Amino acid sequence: MNRRQLLVLGSSCTAHLLFASRGALAGRVHGAFAGQAPSGGVVSTQGWGRLERLGDGVWAMISTPLSGAENATRTFSNGGIVAGRSGVLVVEGFASPEGAKWMSDQARALTGRPPTHVLVTHHHGDHSAGLLGHRENNPGLIYVTTTETRQRIGARAAERGDALASARLVEAATPTVIDLGGRRVTITARSGHTTSDLSAVVDDPAVLFGGDLLWNHFFPNYVDAMPSVLSREVRALAGPEKVVRVPGHGAIFAGDDLTLYIALIDAVEEAARKAHAAGTPAA
Repeated sequence: MNRRQLLVLGSSCTAHLLFASRGALAGRVHGAFAGQAPSGGVVSTQGWGRLERLGDGVWAMISTPLSGAENATRTFSNGGIVAGRSGVLVVEGFASPEGAKWMSDQARALTGRPPTHVLVTHHHGDHSAGLLGHRENNPGLIYVTTTETRQRIGARAAERGDALASARLVEAATPTVIDLGGRRVTITARSGHTTSDLSAVVDDPAVLFGGDLLWNHFFPNYVDAMPSVLSREVRALAGPEKVVRVPGHGAIFAGDDLTLYIALIDAVEEAARKAHAAGTPAA
């Protein structure tokens, strides 16, 4: 990654993870991205990640940006594809237009149709810098995000902001339900990782895309986070056990992964509360 690319993505989790990849922990951090493939199987493997089938018409993109391969940061964040009879939703705008276009091409190859909707879970560059790539050869695409995410992206990149001008906006008071034709996706406004996060739940098969509210097997990025809010929102995502949970970074949750993650963010919150009580300034 060159300096220009790092600056474009620097307001996101990119620098956080690239720094984490240095030194003795590099192998473990890459291993956290690599994980194990679910029983559904891998339908595509690239230098930047793999596309895993989670059930009929639902796939997860697990990015592996620390693999050392060429173009390893093309997608950077996790995401997914959800298809119904009349619509196709892609989760995330990804870190580059090339990565987003690749995901849209995969959606078309797997479903026979281009994406009708793209969900941008929050404004960080590794989830949004590539969103224009989805629109290539697909001008009727509908973006789904929040007002704040649209404003923040537009402040950094006017062209991307213009693309989101007609986005379908998810409000905090009421979840948005997208009917893809025999398959519903419920999108809920949340906060914790940023003040404007979104989660998406597929009804059948039961799959949750948690964005960066969920990280698996390494330390989450707190650059815009509030520990107490993050802990509360993650617990809201920890409902039924038989839900497949796709984090924003890292492998799909399995076994006691979610329990360990909650214990980690609880420890951070406890430390923050103690520091505040002792008079330590937030800065």
